[in-house]
Amino acid sequence: MCVFCQIVRGELPSNKVLENDEFLAFHDISPKAPIHILIIPKQHIENFQSCPADLMGRMTPFIQEVAKLLELDQTGYRLITNNGKDGGQEIMHLHFHMLGGAKLTWPYQAIKEEAQKNI
Repeated sequence: MCVFCQIVRGELPSNKVLENDEFLAFHDISPKAPIHILIIPKQHIENFQSCPADLMGRMTPFIQEVAKLLELDQTGYRLITNNGKDGGQEIMHLHFHMLGGAKLTWPYQAIKEEAQKNI
């Protein structure tokens, strides 16, 4: 069972930031920045690659509203989606990470599969 679908149905708790009929934004339980929000469509969509373009068109103003509510629209934020296994996607439900509240660095780099075995 998809954990994000369980959150949408109210079966699991979340610290909501914003919600409408189609989308939900809530605080990540393992934040990687002072502000770390997950933004999801309520409809189960596996990943960005399978997302209908019209849904993204409606999701964009929702994401912008979340940034405004958190006062990140003026200071800046990072918006990330991981797509598929090699892209680092862990939960197979389309979601965006909104990170902000500090000057962000970029520590990520590609790791070859052989090197990962040694980690």
